[in-house]
Amino acid sequence: MSAAIDPAIGPDKARELFRAELAEVRTDAELQALRTRWVGRHNSWTAAFMDAVKTATPEQKKALGKGANELKKEVESALAERETALASTRRPANAVDVTLPGRVPQLGHRHPLSLIRDEVIEIFTRLGYQVLEGPEIEDDYHNFEALNMPADHPARDMQDTLYLAEPITSVGANAGGASAAGKSGSTPRPLTLLRTHTSAMQIRHMENNPPPLRMVAIGPVYRRDNLDLTHTPMFHQVEGLVVGKGITLADLKGTLTAMAESLFGAGTSVRFRPSFFPYTEPSAEVDIRCIKCKGAGCAMCKRTGWIEILGSGMVHPAVFEAVGYDPVEVTGFAFGMGVERVALLKWGVEDIRLFYENDLRFLEQFGL
Repeated sequence: MSAAIDPAIGPDKARELFRAELAEVRTDAELQALRTRWVGRHNSWTAAFMDAVKTATPEQKKALGKGANELKKEVESALAERETALASTRRPANAVDVTLPGRVPQLGHRHPLSLIRDEVIEIFTRLGYQVLEGPEIEDDYHNFEALNMPADHPARDMQDTLYLAEPITSVGANAGGASAAGKSGSTPRPLTLLRTHTSAMQIRHMENNPPPLRMVAIGPVYRRDNLDLTHTPMFHQVEGLVVGKGITLADLKGTLTAMAESLFGAGTSVRFRPSFFPYTEPSAEVDIRCIKCKGAGCAMCKRTGWIEILGSGMVHPAVFEAVGYDPVEVTGFAFGMGVERVALLKWGVEDIRLFYENDLRFLEQFGL
């Protein structure tokens, strides 16, 4: 600790104190503090000595003034030398200090829809299903007609289809391995719309593969929906299809029960409700026991204890006939589920728009 300024101790003793303090200087800030303390204009050692000279006797003034001047010169010289020494060790501007620890890189996060997609794929791959994607631009036949929805069928109104301004007529092999014509004709059909469901990929796959088969088609689909809390004009869908001899509704229920337990936890109950889809008969809406209140009734399940999760049913004979299967020989089941729907339920998200707004505060909550 620096000694208090006391000119009575004399220049010689002050010189010893200065050298001791100078030996402790390690930084520019410490050097500046030492300079102010010893040669500053106010409240420094040299200033104190000069004030002492003014009040000294004539006999003392000469010796005290000489000692004060010599001390000031010595201090300024020593300070200049130390400043030079510190400057020689100072890092250049913008220099990199290699002794500092490295910066931790920022890691990205998996998108929640990608996590659900991969989880669904893993579930059905484990069950022995083939995973397909297929084209997103479709023709009317594969998207509607082959699925038992002819041009005048009222179910088309439920789809809110997005049509292309100009049809695309040059069609080659698609992602499913089938031409646009398939077994429906030798001439490729013009692609006129954005697919409204991934069920079109089921038709393409059956056209080029004999039964038995197990497949899931997964990918984006498009509809004329306004963007709000629960709707978006582009969303992702999973369509499952199993065809073979002796396939029954019990197989469908067992499959969907296994899927629900894998997605939402062991013991998740499944309920079937009669419904209508043109490409299945009989058809059923499938509910799961509310994962939040466990059936007691809450806002999520609208006090019913159940949450709708997907649509399903046994494949309609007209669909088999469209792809060249014999509906007497084989039966099958199909189901369709929205990936966003599963994500909303699984993580308790209330606004589907959060999945598309790229808000890092939201996305960083999910795993790598």
